[in-house]
Amino acid sequence: MGRRGFLSEALKLVVQQAGGLLADRYAPRRHFRPPGALTEPAFLAACTRCGYCVEACPVDAIVSAPASAGLAAATPIIEPLVQPCVVCEGMFCATVCPTDALIAPVDGWASEKMGRLALDTGRCIAFQGIECGVCARVCPVGAAALDLDDAGRPVIGAACVGCGICVRACVTTPSSFTLTLPEGV
Repeated sequence: MGRRGFLSEALKLVVQQAGGLLADRYAPRRHFRPPGALTEPAFLAACTRCGYCVEACPVDAIVSAPASAGLAAATPIIEPLVQPCVVCEGMFCATVCPTDALIAPVDGWASEKMGRLALDTGRCIAFQGIECGVCARVCPVGAAALDLDDAGRPVIGAACVGCGICVRACVTTPSSFTLTLPEGV
């Protein structure tokens, strides 16, 4: 590679890096996205707002973002406290996406992280000696995502995809679980 080629490649790399930083700053992820969503800047660029994923969702967990969402208006979002994703085996939302803004991972749900789950042990009744376990029973991923320890207390596992079903099913008010957007997307 000559000097001109080297400088050309170096300039492309600098522009890509700067573009990514600016996109994350001006188009940060503010909504829970359906499974398989690209990073927020790429998702906003690729999504045509066709609504196919909204129609394909068997539990109506995917809705269109309101006009107040700015750049994200009319893009598919999930409001986990209203209707969480149920971790469909077929990932219908991703399979109907005509632009690949949503891509079904090759390894299925194993690599998917829609949200980040946290447990407030001070609020959870299982940590106060009261038998419960509702969260673990409703988890669609299973024990690898949310299980109970020997004392019957919830333990969040590495396979948790952050769907939000346990947050909504929790018997405490407010829920002992909180769901936040995943980092780095």
